[in-house]
Amino acid sequence: MQEITKLKDIVTQVRRDILRMVHANNSGHPGGSLGCAEFFTALYFNIMEHNTNFNMDGNNEDIFFLSNGHISPVFYSVLARSGYFDITELATFRKLNSRLQGHPTTHEGLEGVRMASGSLGQGLSNAIGAAISKKLNKDKGIVYSLHGDGELQEGQIWEALMYASANKIDNLISTIDYNKKQIDGALEDVLPIGNLKAKLEAFDWLVLEEKEGNNIESVIKILNEAKRLIRNNKPVAIILHTEMGNGVDFMMGTHKWHGSAPNDEQLENALSQNPITLGDY
Repeated sequence: MQEITKLKDIVTQVRRDILRMVHANNSGHPGGSLGCAEFFTALYFNIMEHNTNFNMDGNNEDIFFLSNGHISPVFYSVLARSGYFDITELATFRKLNSRLQGHPTTHEGLEGVRMASGSLGQGLSNAIGAAISKKLNKDKGIVYSLHGDGELQEGQIWEALMYASANKIDNLISTIDYNKKQIDGALEDVLPIGNLKAKLEAFDWLVLEEKEGNNIESVIKILNEAKRLIRNNKPVAIILHTEMGNGVDFMMGTHKWHGSAPNDEQLENALSQNPITLGDY
């Protein structure tokens, strides 16, 4: 219980980081970032075997690719708080010449970032390439990736899904943040993706589904279950149901905070709902 309590404290602090980063520049994507706070905290503080002494090769460790790069605030927060770079650098988010751009980039050598993900739909292809490299090198590390549900409207994702199963890429766990919202509205109103689990299974993936994607214990459980399924000649997908804007009452239940920053009053309200736990930057 102590470990879960500590992880919940990290989630709360990550939410504070997200809110403060986006507010400071009146720019960014808080909705999906808040919805994925539990996933990133579980992945980096409990699930992955990773090395904060970062190198791009990622040999003999688990590695992660963020495909829906607009949720960079949650990614940067967890990278910093797990030790990849100093927490104070979070204050440079989206500033001129910062390493912490609105979408992650690689040209400035930000520790923990393995691909530039400004354009949606490309992360699964990158993750598959890394997984193939690990298999060729007899590296036991696992490759993880995260994708938005709206991102599945990109055709490249489906090409990659076909390729991964056809080539038995079975050291790969890809999670879909299934919050059913995107920048222009509800997923169903923009471009419905239908029965997602059935589609993924039809592409010959092993598919798990977790309805409580904002419960960190549930997230840890489903990720561990996915780890038990790897190396069975099929890639593994997790459909993770989350709430966009989770943890901030006025941001939940709507797509409007996908890419909108809170004003001063809204920030104070949001932060009051997430009391400081580990210390702000």
